[in-house]
Amino acid sequence: MTKVNIGICGLGTVGSGTFNLLRTNVAEIARKTGVDMAVSHVGCRRDHPDCDLSHVKVSRDVFDVVNDPEVHIVCELIGGDDVALELVKQAIGNGKHVVTANKALIAVHGDELFQLANAKGVSIMFEAAIAGGIPIVKALREGLAGNQVHWVAGIINGTSNFILSEMESAGNRGFEEVLKQAQELGYAEADPTFDVEGIDAAHKLTILSSLAFGVPLNFAAMYTEGISEITVEDIGYADELGFKIKHLGITRKVQGSKADDVAGVELRVHPTLVPKAQMLSQVSGVMNAVMVGSDAAGATMYYGAGAGAGPTASSVVGDLIDLSRVMSKDSTATHLVQNLGFVPDAMQALPIIDITETVSCFYLRLKVHDDSGVLARITTVLSEHGIGIDSMIQKDATSGRALIALVTDSVVERNVDEAVLKLQSMDVVDGDIARIRVEMF
Repeated sequence: MTKVNIGICGLGTVGSGTFNLLRTNVAEIARKTGVDMAVSHVGCRRDHPDCDLSHVKVSRDVFDVVNDPEVHIVCELIGGDDVALELVKQAIGNGKHVVTANKALIAVHGDELFQLANAKGVSIMFEAAIAGGIPIVKALREGLAGNQVHWVAGIINGTSNFILSEMESAGNRGFEEVLKQAQELGYAEADPTFDVEGIDAAHKLTILSSLAFGVPLNFAAMYTEGISEITVEDIGYADELGFKIKHLGITRKVQGSKADDVAGVELRVHPTLVPKAQMLSQVSGVMNAVMVGSDAAGATMYYGAGAGAGPTASSVVGDLIDLSRVMSKDSTATHLVQNLGFVPDAMQALPIIDITETVSCFYLRLKVHDDSGVLARITTVLSEHGIGIDSMIQKDATSGRALIALVTDSVVERNVDEAVLKLQSMDVVDGDIARIRVEMF
């Protein structure tokens, strides 16, 4: 049996989960790979109480792991993109394959790291960086490799999905109250900005877009909008209109004027109304789901736990197994696969479509004076901006005010921007107008 030594850098939730999964399933892994794969060196600031490190070399400096000549594959599981970046660069420089769960590292620095890895003849594997235990990277890079992918849409942050699900099920608890519950349960950090404002999802979607379309990683161009402004009222009105509100990452290839011309790629994370009849709307709690639309396979969906020691470790170990299978045939093997599933020279730098030029339906909620002719004035403004109404509900309110919630037909976003600005200036409209995009997959 070929011996493959694994070095783990970081022994937190994912690192400890990976360490224990490799030890627990060692016989099953050997049956599937024909490889004697084991952790030989762990770099961590402190031991993990659930990990027996008695027969493993332990260093407090993670760089000792990447510099260990006995280590064949380095697992970067420390997170962040400062020390982790230098760690991965050094591992590549030492000719070692890298497996990481670090979405920020890949989204922001991936192009540079993949170039270094290609030059050195090693692979960077990152299945665990997106959607925990869901093998979406493998699905895009391998299972759907014969397809042209048209779009990818997903619930890729469990914290935001938990909050929206709880607000929906409770019916009377707002964002702040449910966020506090998520923090108490350990689903949200003390500073939840990374999750609830969409940054985490944006990192993941950046990678998914590159895997889907063969474009360079472009996190800086991402449109990002969080869930902190979503209200219980809007969740209720959306339900009456036949929708649920989900926080989605959406990337779509936009065709140009000619059949074989591509105008660019949409890259956006934001709250979205999804029809209750569609599968994505049924994903609740901390679960994740990713849908892919492609030419031959059609629409496919991948569902599972998006975080946690076990699910994420499953993806890390899956990458380790793929690399070990190659190394068992040739200990000096180079690339297992192209890192983003495309030949490096064939990557195509397509424009990122500005959010104002994207096309979707919209949910609008307005509080208006309960006077005759008000609805006609509102629909006139919408019509002047090329906006049709698909469905609408109207509710009487107190103090001579009424509530209108409607869903538009498909429209270019800049038209909605202009219409909302005009409506907001009208003397019959009170307060801010809520606006949420609507997508049907």
